[in-house]
Amino acid sequence: MNHPDSYRGEEVVVLGLAKSGVQVAKVLHERGALVTVNDKKSREESPEASELEALGISVVCGGHPEGLIHEGVKLLVKNPGIPYSAPPVRQAEELGIEIVTEVEIAYRLCAAPIIGITGSNGKTTTTTWTGVMLEAAGMRPIVAGNIGTPLCQAAQEADPGNWMVVELSSFQLKGTQTFRPRVAALLNIAETHLDYHGDMEDYVASKAKLFANQGPEDTAVLNWDDPVCRDLVPYLKAAILPFSMTEQLMEGVFVRPSFVPDTEDELSRTIVYRSAGGQETEIAAVDSIGLPGRFNVENALAACAIAIAAGADPAGLAAPLAEFRGVEHRLEYVADKKGAAYYNNSKATNSKATTMALTSFRRPVVLIAGGLDRGSDYMELLPVLQERVRAVVLLGETREKLARVAGLAGLETVISVDNEDSAAGTLVRAVREAAGIAREGDVVLLSPACASWDMFKSYEERGRIFKEAVHNL
Repeated sequence: MNHPDSYRGEEVVVLGLAKSGVQVAKVLHERGALVTVNDKKSREESPEASELEALGISVVCGGHPEGLIHEGVKLLVKNPGIPYSAPPVRQAEELGIEIVTEVEIAYRLCAAPIIGITGSNGKTTTTTWTGVMLEAAGMRPIVAGNIGTPLCQAAQEADPGNWMVVELSSFQLKGTQTFRPRVAALLNIAETHLDYHGDMEDYVASKAKLFANQGPEDTAVLNWDDPVCRDLVPYLKAAILPFSMTEQLMEGVFVRPSFVPDTEDELSRTIVYRSAGGQETEIAAVDSIGLPGRFNVENALAACAIAIAAGADPAGLAAPLAEFRGVEHRLEYVADKKGAAYYNNSKATNSKATTMALTSFRRPVVLIAGGLDRGSDYMELLPVLQERVRAVVLLGETREKLARVAGLAGLETVISVDNEDSAAGTLVRAVREAAGIAREGDVVLLSPACASWDMFKSYEERGRIFKEAVHNL
């Protein structure tokens, strides 16, 4: 797309009244575009409408009216979550109108170099952790996108001395054209969002757009343990900086096991960076990392690689590795009740995320799971249910599917919670059911393996209700 300034006097439609939509509308309006914002929610459900109208921006709520998209429209900026099958998007495609997401607009406005981070799991933790590392290195990061400040707002506030650290979804990346991050990181790929993308091919292709416009002076950070990530290597033009939990790389960030002095078989593990010239820096002991779980070691490796690619000194990363305590709704400790520890992992919206959470605990787990049905069979959970889980409490659209997998895993206690009068009431009942079967020494873990939208507005809302229910036990 062209620079936002080029749409002065042209008709632009912004589809979706979320935070990003509001900011995009303001940006384009300030640059003289004739902006119409449209949302299918009613006016009563759209409090942002009044703010935009006060600025002179046209807002249409309550559906997608005929004539919204027409030949005179030059640009459609859509909320990332709105599918390409939505009528206004299909109409724009048929008319050859440019269709982008906020990421493309923000990129055109941003004076700072951008770090783009995507993956099926671990994005928010890795993005936040990278920001902490760059802050410790004095590199003035701005953490934005799906977390923190809306991207368009942050892009206008940034200067060349900042680093923009951006968490990006496949939905956002699918709607990019010229977006070019200085550092691009792909953490992993798991089967998810198939209801939106239709198949894994489109999902992977959308993620891979992160690298599409990079050149040799840019860096691509890849998970070397993920075969889908490695398969992208022949198509990348950027310099590649890999990270690995399992392989001592010729170049990159990896974990090195070594024998502990004065013992015969105990191993210690150290995070190591090896440069292209073969110079090694021992960054920190794995045991010093501030977050539990194998998958958080992987997040730590990714954050180290990203920070190093941006210019941080690897020798200065030990402190932010040790001091970082995580992000809300991501394996978040809530409370102990009658000897059982309760954890909120509401952000786990697919099977792989739940698997990684379960493998973080050596104690028996009572798992609360279930949510929006996106077409997965959840068989990926079978081994970890057999190995780590004592009982499950299930809710949401997927409860029958998950009950089948739990049965195949041989679990004797499988409780299915039917919908109460409210989503909150259903989750509160699930927490009480879990508390009723939890034993001293157990972990009660909310890790749904599903998105929240069948019952809740967001995984954050789901997590907050869970925590409140635990504290009220």
